[in-house]
Amino acid sequence: MRISTRARYGLRLMIEIAANSGKGPIYLKEIAKNIDVSEKYLSQIIIPLKGKALINTYGGAHSGYILGRSSSEIKLKEIVEILEGDLNLIGCVNNTSVCGKVHTCVTRDIWTMLGERISEFLNSFTLEDLVRMQKEKAEDMVMYGI
Repeated sequence: MRISTRARYGLRLMIEIAANSGKGPIYLKEIAKNIDVSEKYLSQIIIPLKGKALINTYGGAHSGYILGRSSSEIKLKEIVEILEGDLNLIGCVNNTSVCGKVHTCVTRDIWTMLGERISEFLNSFTLEDLVRMQKEKAEDMVMYGI
């Protein structure tokens, strides 16, 4: 299983917006510079996040972005699902008609359990947690001169 660049960059985008929370809207150009990703690519990633109201546009034609909800209410799992789609590892987990062996297949059970653990893990972090973790990493870099 691999997480796409869309989800990785989307998460970094969300962290940037959350880290800027309370300071007003942040512009896509600034986010792109901060996370070293093209503005054009980020403009495509923002669309589904806005569609699910995780991000709101603030201002007119050259608007910035703010969070749609508090960072403490936004789970990592929600962001990843919006950008990656269904997190099930194999198709027969949600669609038993895919295979006639779903009721006797032990490997399906393993993939189902693994998918549940991944979901639980992603659901255990909020965007607020990630912003805090990022700040701690930045402080460590300063402290150790990295």
